[in-house]
Amino acid sequence: MKKIIASLSFILFIGISAFSQLKELTLKDAIMMQNRSLAPERLNNFQWIPGTNSYSFASKNYQTIFKSTTNSTKDEELLQLQDVNTKISTQFVGFMGMSWLDQNTILLNNGITIAEYNLVTKSGKKWHTFDEGIENVTLHKASKNVAYTIQNNVYLRKADGKQIEVTNFTDKNVVSGHSISRNEFGISEGLFWSPKGDFLAFYQKDETNVANYPLLNINDLPGSLTNIKYPMAGQTSEHPRVGIYNTLNGNLVYIEPQGAKDDYLTNLSFTPDNQYLLLAELNRDQNQMKLNVYEVATGKFVRTLLEESNDKWVEPEHAAFFPSATSNNFIWISEKSGFNNLYYYDFSGKLIAQLTNHNFVVKEIIGTNKQGNVIFYKATGENPTNTLTYFVDLKKYKNQLITTKEGTHNTVISEDGSLIFDAYSSGSVAYESNIIAADGKLVKAIMTSRDKLLDFKMGTAEIGKLKAKDGSDLYYRLIKPSNFDASKKYPVLVYVYGGPHAQMITNSWLNGANLWMYWMAEQGYLVFTLDNRGSAERGFAFESQIHRQLGNVEMEDQLTGVAFLKSLNYVDANRLAVHGWSFGGFMTTSLMLRQPGTFKVGVAGGPVTDWKFYEVMYGERYMDRPEQNKEGYEKSSLLNYTQNLKGDLLLIHGTIDDVVVMQHNYALVKKFVENGVQMDFFPYPMHKHNVTGKDRVHLMEKVLTYILKNNQ
Repeated sequence: MKKIIASLSFILFIGISAFSQLKELTLKDAIMMQNRSLAPERLNNFQWIPGTNSYSFASKNYQTIFKSTTNSTKDEELLQLQDVNTKISTQFVGFMGMSWLDQNTILLNNGITIAEYNLVTKSGKKWHTFDEGIENVTLHKASKNVAYTIQNNVYLRKADGKQIEVTNFTDKNVVSGHSISRNEFGISEGLFWSPKGDFLAFYQKDETNVANYPLLNINDLPGSLTNIKYPMAGQTSEHPRVGIYNTLNGNLVYIEPQGAKDDYLTNLSFTPDNQYLLLAELNRDQNQMKLNVYEVATGKFVRTLLEESNDKWVEPEHAAFFPSATSNNFIWISEKSGFNNLYYYDFSGKLIAQLTNHNFVVKEIIGTNKQGNVIFYKATGENPTNTLTYFVDLKKYKNQLITTKEGTHNTVISEDGSLIFDAYSSGSVAYESNIIAADGKLVKAIMTSRDKLLDFKMGTAEIGKLKAKDGSDLYYRLIKPSNFDASKKYPVLVYVYGGPHAQMITNSWLNGANLWMYWMAEQGYLVFTLDNRGSAERGFAFESQIHRQLGNVEMEDQLTGVAFLKSLNYVDANRLAVHGWSFGGFMTTSLMLRQPGTFKVGVAGGPVTDWKFYEVMYGERYMDRPEQNKEGYEKSSLLNYTQNLKGDLLLIHGTIDDVVVMQHNYALVKKFVENGVQMDFFPYPMHKHNVTGKDRVHLMEKVLTYILKNNQ
């Protein structure tokens, strides 16, 4: 009996000792280290080596490149960065921008220096070196031509070093080679090479009639104003066009919108035969889209391949994908069935086949095999919090799931399509990477990372579903402290985003949460987040219910979450707080002012307060123009509800925010003052829409301290 007691005592001591040795997570660590030292170890810069089934990857510090094969148990060191820098007199700081030119030669590109290095001859050469101040460097590997921008103009440097001024606009209102439409419609770049490198296409926007918005630079003495072009809803928008430059003869042609001058041009792609350019044109009302073909050499309109319309919105976000280098047949991603699916067309615009018919969202095409007859793509699968990899055969039109483990997968397809590098995480897996076959079978296990957060006192996350009033599933995450006691009453912080193109609850490491939420839980809080209708990866019916009435449906769903929280015996229903940023700031302020008394404390960062102050491209998609939807704009404007405030509200804004401009918060504060209602306001001088760097620690201390202090 004494032995049993002694054994139990020893086990108890070990358990207590192990727990006592756990580290306390500081707020600074939670904010600054989430994506660095506290993140799971990952395989860096994985790449398949051309012409082989071997692969390469970089060391943790990106100073070494290793090689391995699917049947080897030991990795081979290929190259040290210092050897490259010594041999070709470069100053690369890491192998981050490395890719393979062939199975023996690598390319290094850091946006300033572009160079090649041969691992067999142990020699290399610089292709290009640029001065500081250039932007949007876009390389065509085969020709070694490089396009880039200097301020508002496009330049080209050929392989022989000759620099060509493609555009020469002295009028700063004309911007060439940059992304346009404020990065909506899937636009993220402004320069595009044709397959052979003979033609360079670029976006251009004329902002002459777009209103200026002043940003105050307090670093100057005296302070100075910097004007940005900011087209607010209903006001004059930019006029886009696409330039096509012939690198062989120097000819430059432009493509204008077929409809109105302020239509949107997006989803640009060249055909594999180098002869045509495909371009989606979307009308200003964003309810009609045409995919048009133009001659590359002349810019001449050829025909419309397909059209889509919707009484709410059409939102093309993916360029046409050409599976074969020898055919102009293409795949188009469309939401017309209610979910993004893949459609296969010939070059006359005739539908060959609908490749997928999922009742879930196809996210993007990953690539194809060398023959161009198998397409790999990402989709959510039945569980919308997942990101899985599938393939479809272009002969049999058969779809198959490849990544069978639930979670968030990132995959890289080998050249012949037979092997797949699969890196994933989930709510229970910090990080795991494997080589798998196209049928999903394991070929080689590469890395399984230990969750570093096991060394810290960490709470737990509960993932669940609630029912919206329309019957939709609403996914939520509820974080509890490590010492959670169901017999106690806990205050709750509701973290909200709630807007389009964002999903807060994902089946990934931390389930999409931020580490500061776990820190907050350790302060004796529950931290709750719910993805309401209107948020991403759920299909058109779920996402489009917000049309012309931003805030209404979203608040209804957030209140469903509040009702759920209040039903829990361990929730202190009198101590609910809410916090969000950007659209989440709009939601936070909406809940505080339009549902007064629901939350005791609110902290809204960078909030939209009136949609008439927001930009054309995003705002008009969801709200139409102010003159078309007066009732919707009036109802959603938070300026009309300041007299309702109950509880404590802190408004935060970056003073040079160029996304949600300061006019939003200034106008709201003005209304509070006019109504004699007290609230709190905190500016972050010289920060844009997000407070970044070390100042982010100050931000989160401000947010969470305000909640802890006032939610008593």
